[in-house]
Amino acid sequence: MAEENKYFQLEIITPDRVFYQGEASMVEFTSVDGEMGVYKRHIPLTTVLAPGIVTITEANGKKEAAVHAGFAQILGEKVTFLAEIAEWPEEIDVNRAQAARARAEERIRSHGADIDVARAEIALKKALVRLDVKH
Repeated sequence: MAEENKYFQLEIITPDRVFYQGEASMVEFTSVDGEMGVYKRHIPLTTVLAPGIVTITEANGKKEAAVHAGFAQILGEKVTFLAEIAEWPEEIDVNRAQAARARAEERIRSHGADIDVARAEIALKKALVRLDVKH
């Protein structure tokens, strides 16, 4: 198989920008059903994204980004993510992410009647993804 035949088009689009557009030989991400890895000619699929790290394998290496919720459409020659938020590691403010983690952990610990625990858990997951992608 020729080298160029293993690549597919990948787009990651957020409400405010085209975050990524290029060719990839593989993309790994988190869906609500678990971790997924996609190569060219994957079966057609639409799935819901969960907060997680997206790993893009390009011809000259890998890139990682934090993606927070949305949808993925997988077709044989193209994968499109419509994401709520997508961030490269250098765009993440570590102090802000650590503060968000602390707030979410405190809300989960206290879980008073006025606290939406599910919302706090999602905020915690987003903060942890941001910190993880920064390693």
